[in-house]
Amino acid sequence: MGGLQAKELPLASRVLVIGHRGASALRPEHTLASYAKAMADGADFIEPDLVMTRDGVLVARHENEIGGTTDVAEHPEFASRKTTKTIDGEQVTGWFTEDFTLAELKTLRARERLPQLRGMVYDGRFQIPTFDEIIDFVAAEAATRNRLVGIIPEIKHGTYFQKIGLPMEDLVLATIAAHAYTRTAPIEIQSFEVANLRYLRAKLGRDQHHIRLLQLMGDTGAKPYDVVIAGGSLTYGAMMTPAGLHDVASYADAIGPSIRAIIPLAADGTLGVPTSLVHDAHAVKLELHPYTFRPENHFQAKNFWKGSDPATLNAAGSLAEIRAYLEAGIDAFFTDDPALGRAAVDGH
Repeated sequence: MGGLQAKELPLASRVLVIGHRGASALRPEHTLASYAKAMADGADFIEPDLVMTRDGVLVARHENEIGGTTDVAEHPEFASRKTTKTIDGEQVTGWFTEDFTLAELKTLRARERLPQLRGMVYDGRFQIPTFDEIIDFVAAEAATRNRLVGIIPEIKHGTYFQKIGLPMEDLVLATIAAHAYTRTAPIEIQSFEVANLRYLRAKLGRDQHHIRLLQLMGDTGAKPYDVVIAGGSLTYGAMMTPAGLHDVASYADAIGPSIRAIIPLAADGTLGVPTSLVHDAHAVKLELHPYTFRPENHFQAKNFWKGSDPATLNAAGSLAEIRAYLEAGIDAFFTDDPALGRAAVDGH
């Protein structure tokens, strides 16, 4: 992917701001409070990452391991459930949603995943929400605000959950179909795996225009886990080539790479030169929905830092960085602070 000279225009008629796990820079991620803040701050979409409970309910957590995002370690009644599992080829130790019923998970409270950067002022206040609860909440908020708010659920660890008898894909579609709001509101289902998105495309066809599919992409040398399990050779890097993108376009509507796959960092940590990824994806009618813009220095290119403390909240830096990527032609983007995303898009 070589450098581009000409300005690339987005495919989308309007660049969309996606509240990454809600407004996760400001509230504990994947809580109704986080989603509420994202909507109040102008997000066009809110993002629930979905995992499964033991009794087959979709709930919102970034990972099925919940030791880092809940107070489960403080519950002696659940101490014996701490264990080590292999999740997508990685050994993980902690507590896992699939070992708890929904009723048990509802006794836990969310906590900040990055306390060293974002503090813990809201720890202990909010429950783990179900996908059904999130849809009802977004519907109510959208009605109050008199504007549509989309939902962009991510199917987490699809192959893993399928193999333990808790497949997610049909349940996600059934949940969307069960609510009046999501039968017409904008929906975009995302996954780092490939087979489940192909399956969903076959189920949906091309007629349900309000439901789109987003192929997430990780590090260029890594493989989707379903490809690993199948013994395949496909890497995310291969998926980002013109030929790979042509294949992705056969089942997905957009790709979600890291922001650094679009404009990588230079050797000194400053923002480098755009690759051809936006141009190549647009050439096969795939939109670009990259992740993630965050307001702290730690996550920003060095030329946008304010001072030298990685934890410094740097709104100006985040705005400048988002605007650089808007210039590169992205169609939507994930941000932990949707108010900054809104300001960047709207020119504030």
